[in-house]
Amino acid sequence: MLYSFVPYIEPHKTNFDKLFSVFRELILYTSGDVDEALEWLEELNNQYQIAEPEYSMDDFVEELKKRGFLREEIPTPGGLSKSVISEKTERLLRRHAMEKIFGKLKKSGRGNHRTSYSGAGGDEADGTRPYRFGDAPEQIDMQRSLHNAMVRGGVEQPGLLSQDLEVRDRYHQSSVATVLMIDISHSMILYGEDRITPAKQVALALSELITTRYPKDALDIIVFGNDAWPVSLRELPYLQVGPYHTNTVAGLELAMNILSRKRNSNKQIMMITDGKPSCLKEADGTYYKNSVGLDEYIVSKCLHKAVECKKMGIPITTFMIAKDPYLMQFIDQFSKVNGGRALFTGLNGLGEILFHDYENNRKRKNS
Repeated sequence: MLYSFVPYIEPHKTNFDKLFSVFRELILYTSGDVDEALEWLEELNNQYQIAEPEYSMDDFVEELKKRGFLREEIPTPGGLSKSVISEKTERLLRRHAMEKIFGKLKKSGRGNHRTSYSGAGGDEADGTRPYRFGDAPEQIDMQRSLHNAMVRGGVEQPGLLSQDLEVRDRYHQSSVATVLMIDISHSMILYGEDRITPAKQVALALSELITTRYPKDALDIIVFGNDAWPVSLRELPYLQVGPYHTNTVAGLELAMNILSRKRNSNKQIMMITDGKPSCLKEADGTYYKNSVGLDEYIVSKCLHKAVECKKMGIPITTFMIAKDPYLMQFIDQFSKVNGGRALFTGLNGLGEILFHDYENNRKRKNS
């Protein structure tokens, strides 16, 4: 269901480009269902005249197939084939999400998370400084040092003195392992507000950002409802909210298990949720659920996991996309016992806020 979708169409685009810019947004809303996305696109095209009348939806679908954005899949032996998005489209969705969410932010070079560390390896810093006892010989900037010697003594007094020497600091490249937790409980689509689609866009954008700009970093994505499980990059466009409660404890346990196996120097959890834990899985395999208010038993288990993460050196940044006062109070307490952060945000700025926090966490850890 589309809660509110008004397409923005850039002028001076071809008919295909105009329709495709809307189609790739609809694919996320429909969790990868091509037929449903095309139905919505046809309705929007009729309402907003996205393409010229002579360019039909059949023309658009044929061009999608010709350009490799759709492929035919036979669901069952002897069954009818249906169109599904291709790997090319999945990659494009990640790139488009990154451009949409992060495109207005200042871009920096690849792998630019640094920590102040003098040593023989790594990337050179900008500028130089005077030599200090203990600096490695390979850090000496000979061009600057010889220039200083010439200025000091001229050609008649050649030779380097200690006060002539300048060095370039080098930065040790650190790496971060991040687990992004996405709440897929039913409350993520309740009350006429679509919270899951922006969460998917953020996950797509963050995955593309890390793999292209921070190749030394690691990103794992998990979803949590009654249980928690990992999802791959290819699965992101197809995520759907289920008839689930919110088992935050299961999500944290899985995230901790994943991070315990990582060799990255820094580790963190980022959690997108509407904040209300309402489910636990007991030792005997049964589920304890309570959707009314905040259950003290469930809350205590969540807080215990937050403390465990703190002991493991894993800060949790919670992106809270609901503003109920009692839920905000719980998230504040959760963040306090973990030593992490809580960001209370609307859906529109979620991606940019998450990106800034990812960058800030890197700088804070690496300083």
